Amino acid sequence: MKVVHQRYVAHSDAHYAGNLVDGAFSLKLFGDAGTHLAIAVDGHEGLFAGYSSVEFLAPIRGGDVVEVEARLAARGRRSRTIDFELRVVCRSLDETGRAEVLAEPVVATRARGTGVVPADAIENVS
Repeated sequence: MKVVHQRYVAHSDAHYAGNLVDGAFSLKLFGDAGTHLAIAVDGHEGLFAGYSSVEFLAPIRGGDVVEVEARLAARGRRSRTIDFELRVVCRSLDETGRAEVLAEPVVATRARGTGVVPADAIENVS
């Protein structure tokens, strides 16, 4: 099972020279997609326990459109291993507002993490 979110990256999200967005931006979006996945899988928001790996592979810039995917990789009794990927699907060309849809998405961030479903929520899942 997987969920996919898309989002425009506002220029106000850029914090660094070159219109770059910080890495925490990806992790926040991973949290949102992970919560959506938990609801789809377990009918509960769940709790996020942590990341076992995070890779920052390419820049994210203000004016980009990104796509975030959360995919269920493994399911234990209460734990859920989740693979995340953030791809840039549109890129801003300049400060005038011009942008383009990329022919191939650029993978900017990958991560693997663990979510946990509270014990009382498992009892209520049919």
